[in-house]
Amino acid sequence: MTATLELEDLTTGYATDWHRVCAVDELELSWGEAALIAGRQVALFRTAPGEVFAVAQEDPATGAFVMARGILGSRGTRATIASPLHKEVYDLETGECFGNAELRLDTFATRIADGYVEISL
Repeated sequence: MTATLELEDLTTGYATDWHRVCAVDELELSWGEAALIAGRQVALFRTAPGEVFAVAQEDPATGAFVMARGILGSRGTRATIASPLHKEVYDLETGECFGNAELRLDTFATRIADGYVEISL
């Protein structure tokens, strides 16, 4: 799936930083999808019926665009994604790398509005 959208605030006419990506029901639970949003590759993960995380598609350790194919998991109550290449584990909310403090995965705010996933870049 690839989506590119620019939203406009109807009250001001100015572009907003929230981008509508897809219907939340189009994302499978515990599976990653990649999307192109305003020229940026983003990996989306639906971890629960009303919970979606968005991170950079680019693996911080290698520069490869593969994070949507990573392995979902958890560390305690923190949802995680492990890179499919070198298995570095990142917090989906903060981008913190558990094994290497020098690595950080970009994360983006998400919300579900009217049944659609929206991401702020």
